[in-house]
Amino acid sequence: MINRRRFLTIGSLAGLIPSLSFRSKKSASGLVSTLSSEPTRLAAKPIVISTWKQPKANAAAQAVLDKGGRALEAVEAGVRVPEADPADMSVGYGGRPDRDGHVTLDACIMDERGNAGSVTFLEHIMHPISVARAVMEKTPHVMLSGEGALNFALAQGFKKENLLTKKAEKEWREWLKTAKYKPIANIERHDTIGMLAIDDQGNISGACTTSGLAYKMRGRVGDSPIIGAGLFVDNEIGGACATGLGELVMRTCGSFLVVELMRQGRTPQQACEEAALRIVKKQDYKDIQVGFLAVNKKGESGAFSIQPGFNYTITQQKQTQVIDAKSYLK
Repeated sequence: MINRRRFLTIGSLAGLIPSLSFRSKKSASGLVSTLSSEPTRLAAKPIVISTWKQPKANAAAQAVLDKGGRALEAVEAGVRVPEADPADMSVGYGGRPDRDGHVTLDACIMDERGNAGSVTFLEHIMHPISVARAVMEKTPHVMLSGEGALNFALAQGFKKENLLTKKAEKEWREWLKTAKYKPIANIERHDTIGMLAIDDQGNISGACTTSGLAYKMRGRVGDSPIIGAGLFVDNEIGGACATGLGELVMRTCGSFLVVELMRQGRTPQQACEEAALRIVKKQDYKDIQVGFLAVNKKGESGAFSIQPGFNYTITQQKQTQVIDAKSYLK
């Protein structure tokens, strides 16, 4: 039996319980999970990060954020810049063709609500990222491919164009003399721009677009348009994107892995390193390149690659920097 004084004390504490908000609980791993239905309120940290040296792309994305636009709008605007640049021979217009001389494009986009859209093996459309967004917003699907993706794009008003520039065609015809196919680490900025952004509401979105490996087999699709491989976003945790030899990223669900590692408590840097090392443990890594780039909900970023030479562009507080990522091989 408890005495009267102890009973009154317990009763007083119990009366306070309804007014308390049990918003978090430590799991067995020590991580904090939110139990409240209230949205997480974090300080807005507008940021744009992209794979490789992309100051113009970042500037286009930042311009959207400066006007209060969504991160989704920012990443679409950002990656459209290299898509339209014929001097960038790894993305969109001017991209190096497959071994049969066709420029085929892959892209995906993902917003803060978990919605996603993707196109693969798309020809004749300069901005596959915008077609991917249309797939996300105007169809019940996530991915359209080949002729179906092209027909959908034309029905949405996209213009059919010849994407094979004279320079790209000349290089392809020179390649035909030997027809030797071997992906080379870091060549042509290695075939991808991945971009992640956080807007002034603290929401995260991402985009990834590419013309794929130069002189690939016709019909080849890499990791770039694959949700969870070339790109993944979880608005509670962060986002990640990948570049390099896509087959290796697909085999490890690389970007999803990075985000899940951040969920378990790793920093973006630690998560990128662990994802790359999982590839190293299983592959002969001497002549291959894979790089990961990530940002978490706090606006902290990280990057890591197998080979040296991978860099990324970050824009925050109106300042843009190109940073060399750490690598497994020095």
